[in-house]
Amino acid sequence: MTLSRASSGSLLLVGKVIGPHGLRGLLRIWAYAGSEASFLDAGTVMLRSVSGETHEYTVAYIRPHKNAFLMELKGLCSIDEAAEYRGADIFVSKEAVARSDDEYFWYELLGLKVYLDTGQYVGTISRIIPTKAHDIYVVKEGDKEVCIPAIYEVVKEIDIVNKKMVISALEGLLELNEV
Repeated sequence: MTLSRASSGSLLLVGKVIGPHGLRGLLRIWAYAGSEASFLDAGTVMLRSVSGETHEYTVAYIRPHKNAFLMELKGLCSIDEAAEYRGADIFVSKEAVARSDDEYFWYELLGLKVYLDTGQYVGTISRIIPTKAHDIYVVKEGDKEVCIPAIYEVVKEIDIVNKKMVISALEGLLELNEV
């Protein structure tokens, strides 16, 4: 259900450069999106270096590699050029990211008020934890936090306009998942 951690105007933060890979300018990246689809759909990415410089590149290819991804960008041809982007943020245009009606960007979900389907207030989504199976919404109310799995059996409604999420608490969910 998620794609990103942050938004910057019309750009969407989708990853971070870990460092160069090999001699030909490949980048080893951490993808916040969880898959290579958002990079390929966008076609071009913006890299913002640690020093703040921003450059646009066309994605030649991206593939999974260990617990990250390897990405080749047209015009980035050497290990030295790739090394300049270590720690760089990777952005794509929001409009370029294809998503279905039941997919949301993380920045849209953070801050949503969460209610049980009975109307009882649970708390506010304070952070999102990505996992291989599905995201986990950390819902905070005062000093208490509960972890809510982002699955259809639990999340019944998301209303971005009214900043509200309705969940159906499976038996023991709120008690078992207290942090």
